[in-house]
Amino acid sequence: MMKLVFLDRQTLAPSVQLRRPAFDHLWQEYAETAPEQVVQRLQQAEVAIVNKVKIGAAELAKLPQLRLIALAATGSDNVDLGACRNAGVAVCNIRNYSESAVPEHALSLMMALSRNLHAYRTSVAGGRWQQSGQFCYFDYPVRDLKGRTLGLIGYGTIARDLERLARALGMKVIVAARKGQPTTEGRLPFERVLTEADVISLHCPLTEDTRHLIGERELAMMKPDALLINVGRGGLVDEQALLNALKEKRIGGAGFDVVSAEPPPVNHPLMQALECPNFILTPHIAWASQASMQRLADQLIDNIEAFAAGREQNRLV
Repeated sequence: MMKLVFLDRQTLAPSVQLRRPAFDHLWQEYAETAPEQVVQRLQQAEVAIVNKVKIGAAELAKLPQLRLIALAATGSDNVDLGACRNAGVAVCNIRNYSESAVPEHALSLMMALSRNLHAYRTSVAGGRWQQSGQFCYFDYPVRDLKGRTLGLIGYGTIARDLERLARALGMKVIVAARKGQPTTEGRLPFERVLTEADVISLHCPLTEDTRHLIGERELAMMKPDALLINVGRGGLVDEQALLNALKEKRIGGAGFDVVSAEPPPVNHPLMQALECPNFILTPHIAWASQASMQRLADQLIDNIEAFAAGREQNRLV
């Protein structure tokens, strides 16, 4: 009987129905798991189910019976894939489950920042409308997205879905080639996209090559009224450099759903950036529509059933 252990079940909402695999098994789940609890909780487990819990070479060395790590997410930066390959442990992830959730969230951030909704709401709550003495006031610029240029960095399923939404609004869309790499058909040089786009949206995995993909130099290349959207991974951006750019008004604004440390400490640069009227931070919930989470849960069990049946499905290793 195969033993399966879900180490961080609370990363899926309680309303999500997580069916049990259609084979003989022993199921254990924990709401959350601290790093020092990983090895003990995975004793005798052949399948580890994780979303954000980290598993590396040190843990794998103490878990010789482990055969599969089933990620309840698309991103795999919490798992050492090289160590898994060396240990003969398979890894599978979730793909194409947020058909509309993440692109819609990215678009929502773009719209809110373009029209300065957050800044206006805050000022209205503070009594500014009454103080103005007239039917409206113009403290913050309001811009249309129609006719503006969206620059996509990373061009997977989510980026393509966002492209369709943006084009429906009348935006021009350009796609960046990989930083430091030659251009290919349909891709513009990375630096050119930074300089030409009115909105930059990041859709890359976090790897050693993409860490701090956007830093001081890249922010300086952007238009002074450009927006930076990140629904990918927090580490893609040098967050201190972003805070400086926002405070010094060197870019138009930024909307983030991800942070390099989640949850971020109160002194984190992006927590400090919340003082800026042109910055919006949401708690990594772009993916979390009810429909998307249910698709994720269903695919998670599909992946495990495929592995048990000897089929490769969504394998990373």
